Amino acid sequence: MQNISLLNFLQPVVTILFSFGLVIYWRNKHAFSRYVLIYSLLAYAGAIAAKVVLQTLTASAFSAMFQGDLVILGLYFGLQTVFFEVGGAFLVAKYSVSRGKMNKRDAEAYGLGLALWENGIVLGILPVINLIIYFATLSSNTPASQALYSELVKIQPQLFDPNQVLLTAPFGLLERVSSLLVHFSWGVLCVLSAVHHERKFLLFALPMGLIDLFVPFARRMPLPAFEVMIFMFALVCLWVAVEAKRRAEGRRKHDE
Repeated sequence: MQNISLLNFLQPVVTILFSFGLVIYWRNKHAFSRYVLIYSLLAYAGAIAAKVVLQTLTASAFSAMFQGDLVILGLYFGLQTVFFEVGGAFLVAKYSVSRGKMNKRDAEAYGLGLALWENGIVLGILPVINLIIYFATLSSNTPASQALYSELVKIQPQLFDPNQVLLTAPFGLLERVSSLLVHFSWGVLCVLSAVHHERKFLLFALPMGLIDLFVPFARRMPLPAFEVMIFMFALVCLWVAVEAKRRAEGRRKHDE
């Protein structure tokens, strides 16, 4: 009985390294208080919980109603991210700023925190744990290992093919980088909006949640083209966030 390829660990492990590495770097070079991690976790976990509840209640009926229309389905996912993830990140940032727990110097850290929970934990550590369980079970040569093998061969045959893993892992990593960039970008803008009491920063951030509009199209496009498209979207988001922060700082210095 064949075991899963160890190359499957490549993508989640690298994702963990750069997700936690950026947080550690920012903490050593700049401010990164524990409150930032706590509030970014609150924003992220709250958004995911809201998505899970909504999709559990409506996904099947919604899909049946629109008969799998990809644009409508994309809007279904994208608008959830707009309101729950970006909108939720703003509400949490606004609350924490009002309580004196965050300020404008925490904008980048807040964005990195949001990205950490998505990439470092949910799509980093949890998949590694899952792969360890698969590998250990398949190595045990028990009835449970045979049952697991039969199931994985049917639903995830790519786990056993090193060539397939090497082909897809770089694009999976590119997707995680894109995710980091968009979470970072809307996190920065949400803090700026909360600190400066200006809606325009929030209005810049909200459309960034539409990155999930593209999700239903993933299987209709070649993998390289899809991931490059997502990455370009993420770069635009990053440019908007960096430029907005630069102008906000420039205006503050001018006023002084």
